[in-house]
Amino acid sequence: MSISLPREPDFDKAGGLVPAIAQDAENGEVLMMAWMNREAFQETLSTGRAVYFSRSRGKLWRKGEESGHQQQVRQILVDCDADTVLLKVDQKGAACHEGYRTCFFREVGPSETKIVAERLVNPEDVYKK
Repeated sequence: MSISLPREPDFDKAGGLVPAIAQDAENGEVLMMAWMNREAFQETLSTGRAVYFSRSRGKLWRKGEESGHQQQVRQILVDCDADTVLLKVDQKGAACHEGYRTCFFREVGPSETKIVAERLVNPEDVYKK
């Protein structure tokens, strides 16, 4: 029996955007979650560099274009429903715009939230805004 596999995520299912999770290819750490449209997915596939769709800017966001903190894509996986992308990447520098290696640096507990990671860079120095 032959199974027909989709060539790309089902962008139409969720109105043109799908969640894209970036994970460190070496140690499995989840680095960030962003959104991809079809154009971002195709550019990522063709260039081997992570490209997302910025909802706030309304345009493609080539990871690292301002900060230099690029993601080289080693593997692209699509989930069973074809509506979420997992990128296994080599992360250069901080993945988070707040200067942390991962965007998941806040631990939420029953009575407090605390920062559980070390900031790698000062965002003001990186983005110079």
